[in-house]
Amino acid sequence: MSGRLVRRVLQEREVSPQDPAAAASEDELVVEEAASPTRVAARNPFDILDDDDDEAEKDKEYEVDTDQILSYTEQKQSVKEKPNYTVPETNKKSKKKKKGKAEPPFSTKLRHEKSLDSILEDLSIEKKPMENSVHQNDRAAGKEIEANETTVGTSSVLTIDPKHLKAENEMRRIFGSKVVDSLENQRNIPGSSRQVRGVRRASINPRRTLLVSSPSFWPPWDKSMAMDLVETKSGLNYFRYVYDPSVSHVQDLFESAKSANDLNAIAAILAKYPYHPESLLTFADLFKYSGEHQSSSDAVEKCLFALECAWHPLFSPVQGKYQLKYSHDTNKPFFTALFSHMKNLDRRGCHRSALEACKFLLSLDSDDPKGALFCIDYFALRSQQYKWLEQFAEEYQCDNSLWLFPNFSFSLAIARFYLERDAVSENGSDHADKSTAIDLMKQALMLHPLVLSKIVDKAPLKDSSWTQILRNVFFGSAKPGSPSLEHMISIYVERHYIMWRFPELQNLLKDAALLVIESLKQDSREAQDWVCVRKEAFSSEKNEYSHLLVSDFSDTTPSLPPEELRPFMVGPGMVHDMPPVEQEAGPQRIRTPREIAGRNAALVFLESLLPWVDYGDNHHDGNGQNNDD
Repeated sequence: MSGRLVRRVLQEREVSPQDPAAAASEDELVVEEAASPTRVAARNPFDILDDDDDEAEKDKEYEVDTDQILSYTEQKQSVKEKPNYTVPETNKKSKKKKKGKAEPPFSTKLRHEKSLDSILEDLSIEKKPMENSVHQNDRAAGKEIEANETTVGTSSVLTIDPKHLKAENEMRRIFGSKVVDSLENQRNIPGSSRQVRGVRRASINPRRTLLVSSPSFWPPWDKSMAMDLVETKSGLNYFRYVYDPSVSHVQDLFESAKSANDLNAIAAILAKYPYHPESLLTFADLFKYSGEHQSSSDAVEKCLFALECAWHPLFSPVQGKYQLKYSHDTNKPFFTALFSHMKNLDRRGCHRSALEACKFLLSLDSDDPKGALFCIDYFALRSQQYKWLEQFAEEYQCDNSLWLFPNFSFSLAIARFYLERDAVSENGSDHADKSTAIDLMKQALMLHPLVLSKIVDKAPLKDSSWTQILRNVFFGSAKPGSPSLEHMISIYVERHYIMWRFPELQNLLKDAALLVIESLKQDSREAQDWVCVRKEAFSSEKNEYSHLLVSDFSDTTPSLPPEELRPFMVGPGMVHDMPPVEQEAGPQRIRTPREIAGRNAALVFLESLLPWVDYGDNHHDGNGQNNDD
């Protein structure tokens, strides 16, 4: 074999990046060619003549890489001259792994010594522009969505903070985690040992929700309800709850049990379908009127848990682009449960959580069917969110200005009073261009003078100076002006009267009332101006808020006699084991028809749920015979 051919093969192996396996195969090929003359003879002899021309062309091609080859040889020599302790650990490990194998050429070794970071950077050069363009498009789309939410969606003041929705978080901030955890353990451990028996292990890890925290002993969600997207209009998504077709008959069973006043049938529904919303709310009312507030709260939370699990992926209280109209019958249980949950949070002292729940309730339906607008200011004051209350009164869009409503006219004055006091304590001025608290309170009394006498009676305010103030003609002979306004004043006094038990607010109210009396002495025509304002703002001749019961905004809850509710405070299977009611209360008590006139409507309604109650429906003649039987 020609030496020129061998030299060319070696140069090609050194210059071109080849795999070690390929290089080894070429070495074997050269050795075989040199060893076997037959294979050399088999080659075309004229190819050797062409080697001269090929050699010249190859020399021209290799001239470009001569500097690179020299640099490689210099690097190789410098590596050989380095001491052993300067060799990186990675090279040592690679030598151990490749022990017994042929060492690759220096070009292949240099290619493997290339930094991995530089390779990744080279690979990402082409991807970065594409990723940047995608991110820019996403950011632009996000800005458009935010712009649509601010212009078309609900007001930004109704944005909900999820960390303040749960009562446990607020109680931990007030009392500490140790106290709350110990109370939760006392509540859950006895129930869990009783409830988890016979239940699958999957129910121990319930799913996380925003509104309530589900205990471990609750059964897994039965997926009996779902939420559908009805339509999208003006940038808002309208949703509606729907029952699963497999459990649609449960609602019919509940309606028949409700019409028959059969609580045992409703309890049977809950035994098989533990997350039926209306059945849970029925027993929540029953527990509430019997004084079992904790059991009532648990039933409401269980209802909210089931309804939240059925939320649509696009429905979220954080987004704000949703509407859940109260006109749909399947949506009404969620409004009722959320309103009851809000009141339970207030009863537990979690006013900030109650405020977030009230904001959520107000944002569900722009028509405000549950009257969240008449208690949201109360929760803001109790949770000391004074600046937010002023911002809400300025930004929330309503038919009338919010400061014309009785609750906001007085609450804004209270909020300004506390903001001024905080500004003085911090040696600063807070919104000096705004009206002072005394001026706002004076305007509230001029606009709604009837509120003063109702507050003095409800709070009550026992200072002798209030008697002198109420003797004034302006306050003593004050009239509401319209049925709607009178109903709103009754709701305000029932909900906010506890705020006027603070001495500093009583002094503020007294000073403002005295200023009103002095100003009316100087100009009596000012009172007529405020009368015109009231008539202009509340001009309807009918009560527009008659669907809102004053008792729903009260802290006190009426209760039924224990002997009438005792059969329903035990399990359905234990009713037959109890002694007859005739043996406890006497036979005459059950046979005597009940009187309805002059009694509380709520008590009469709950009494009507009892199957043995008789209201004198033309069964007087047969009573004795039936009892003998």
